Amino acid sequence: MSVYKLRYGTPEEVVPSRFAPTPKCEILEEVPEGAKGITFTRSARGCVLNIPLDPTAEVYGFGLQLKGFRQRGQKKMIRPNADPLSNSGDSHAPVPFFVTTAGFGVYVDTARYASFYCGKEMRPADGRPSSAEEDMIAQQKKAREAGDGKSDGDLAIDVFSTLYEAKRGTERNLVTVEIPVAQGVDIYFITGKDILSLVSQYNMLSGGGCMPPMWGLGVLYRCDMKFGADEVLKMARRIRELQIPCDILGLEPGWQSHTYSCSYLWDAGRFPHPEETVKEITDMGFHLNLWEHAFVHPTSPVYRDLLPYSGDWLVWEGLVPDFTLPEARKIFADYQKKLVAMGVSGFKLDECDGSDFTGGWTFPNHACFPSGMDGEQYHSLFGTLYLQTLLDALGNERTLSEVRNLGALAASYPFALYSDLYGHRDFITGVVNAGFSGLLWSPEVRHATDKADLLRRVQCVVFSAQALINAFYLSEMPWEMHGCTDEVRELLRVRMALLPYLFTAFYDYHTEGKPPVRALVTDYGEEEFARTVADEYLFGDAMIVAPIPSGEEERDVWLPAGVWYDFFTGERYEGGIHHRATEGIPVYVKEGTLLPLAEPVEFVRPDTRFDITLRAYGDCENAVARLAEESDTTYAATYTVHRLTKDSEGDISPRYRVVGIEKIG
Repeated sequence: MSVYKLRYGTPEEVVPSRFAPTPKCEILEEVPEGAKGITFTRSARGCVLNIPLDPTAEVYGFGLQLKGFRQRGQKKMIRPNADPLSNSGDSHAPVPFFVTTAGFGVYVDTARYASFYCGKEMRPADGRPSSAEEDMIAQQKKAREAGDGKSDGDLAIDVFSTLYEAKRGTERNLVTVEIPVAQGVDIYFITGKDILSLVSQYNMLSGGGCMPPMWGLGVLYRCDMKFGADEVLKMARRIRELQIPCDILGLEPGWQSHTYSCSYLWDAGRFPHPEETVKEITDMGFHLNLWEHAFVHPTSPVYRDLLPYSGDWLVWEGLVPDFTLPEARKIFADYQKKLVAMGVSGFKLDECDGSDFTGGWTFPNHACFPSGMDGEQYHSLFGTLYLQTLLDALGNERTLSEVRNLGALAASYPFALYSDLYGHRDFITGVVNAGFSGLLWSPEVRHATDKADLLRRVQCVVFSAQALINAFYLSEMPWEMHGCTDEVRELLRVRMALLPYLFTAFYDYHTEGKPPVRALVTDYGEEEFARTVADEYLFGDAMIVAPIPSGEEERDVWLPAGVWYDFFTGERYEGGIHHRATEGIPVYVKEGTLLPLAEPVEFVRPDTRFDITLRAYGDCENAVARLAEESDTTYAATYTVHRLTKDSEGDISPRYRVVGIEKIG
C-alpha cells in the first residue's frame, strides 16, 4: 500500500493541495508498475490523461454522488452545483478522486472542472483497423461477392458480433481525464489490497479524518427560520420537556438583520438581548449553531474592510471575499470570533456550492479574484476555504458543523454536507458514496408527508455520520405534527446508545483514515455481489444498515458471507439475500462482535459517564470491544482507547462504566 505523486506537464499554481492540511502518509515520487501505462497529452483545450483500466474492474467515487454508484462506463464532470439533478458528476461536493477494484485509486490535483470518462474503449493510436477488424471486413466482402443471400445489415451484425467476442477482454480500456485550461497536472496514484486501504490512504493524504467532539455526534435540531428569541427558547424548553435527545440547536437566517446577502448582525427585533438568549440556550445543555453564507452585505461591519480583498462580481448585492488571502480570512474570522465568544459552537455554511446551472445566482466562471484565481477555480475551492476561515474563528474548540460545498482533500474538516434536495432514495445513495471521498453526508429530516415517511427518514438519520433534524421551515417539531413523538424519541435514544461506538469509529477515521460510514464494497469487494450494492452501508466496522426508502414497506437485503444478527431482534441470518418486510430499519451485527451499548442520555455533558452494556453476538470468547475517550474537546485533546472483553466490568474510566453483558445467539 503506497501513495505516489506523479507530475505531467506544468501544473497550475492554484490547486487543492496548496490549501490542504499536511498529509499524514508517506508520498513516493517513483513511478509504480501500475502507473507506467499512463499517457499524457496537451492541446489548446487543456490536457488529457489516459489511465489503463482492467476490463473487469469497477470504478467508484467522485465525491458526493446522489444519482449513481457504479461509475464504470459513465462520464463524470467534477463541477460544483447547488441542485445536482442527474448522474452527470455535478455535486455539492465533487471530488476528482476515484477508486477501483483493480487495486488502485487516483486523485487528480486540479481545481478545474475535470471530466472523467470511466472505462471507455480507445482505438489503436495509428487509427487503422485492428487485424481482427481487417479479417472481418475481408469476410464480409467475400460473403457479399459469393451472394449467400444475406443483406448488408445482416452481414454487418455478423461482423459486429464476431468482433465483440474476439475483442472482449482485450480492449484498451481507459479512465480518460480531461482537464480544461491546464497544461499539466499532478496526480496521486494510490495502491492497495482493497478499496478500504485505497480510501484510507487518500484520507491520510488529506491529513487524516476529522475528530469531532462526542457532543457533535449527538442530535442537531434546526429551528424555524422565522423564530425570534422567545420562540427559540420555547422550542428548546419543549425539547427538554419531551426528553428528546438533542445536543445542538441551530438558528437559521432569521437571527441576522439582513440575509441574502449577510450582515452577520443579530436582528434587534427578533433577538433584542442575544447574549442572554445564547446563555439561556447553553445553560439548558445545548451547543449553538448559526446559519450564514459568505456573501457580505453593505450593512455588515466587515464590508468596507473586505472590499480590497474580494472578487469583481457581487452576489445578492454582497461581496465575495477571496479566502485564499490571509487579509480576507483574518477580517472575516476576527468578526466571527465575537459570536464564538458569546457561546456559538458551530456554523452552517450555506450557498457556497454555486448555481451556474440551476438558477444562476452565483458569480460567473470568468470572475476575477485578487489572488489571481478565476471563478471556476474558486467555485471548486469556495466551501473548503470558507470553512477553514470559520475554523480560524472557532479557535481551539472542536466542532461538527455543516457546509454545502466541499471538494478534494477534505477528510480532516469537521463539517457534514447537506442539500436543498429531499429525495430519500437519493439521500441513501449519498450516504453510501460519501465514504469513498473523505466526506460526511447528512440525510437530514425536514417535513414528512405522513408518520411512516417521517419514521423512515429518522431511521436513516440515526445511522449516519450526523443526526440532523432540519426543521428550518416548521413551526412545530415534525414528530408532534404527525403524532409519533414516542417512536422518534426511542429512535434517537438508539443513536445515543451507539454514541461511544460511533465515536470510536471516528477515532479510527482520524488515526487510520478508515471512513466511519462506507459502502459494502469497501470492505467486502472480494464478493462479487458487494460491488453492486448501492443502498446498504457499513456503520462502523461491525454493523450493516439497509434502510427502507420512504414510501416502501419491504426490500431485499444482501449480507456478506458468514453469520449476522438483527440488531433489534437478535434473529440470526446467514450471508446472502434476505427479503425483509418491517416498519423498522434492517440493521445487522457481525457474529463475534462485542458491541458496547450505552444507556442513552439526552445530551453529552463534559462530565457525562456512560453506563455500558456489552452485547455479545455469538462466540465472543476472544472478542474485544474498543472504546475511545477524549481528554477534552480541544484540538490539543489526547485520546485513550480502552479494550474491553466479555469479562470487563465496573469503572473503566471517568467516561465509561461497564454495567453488564447481554448474550445474543
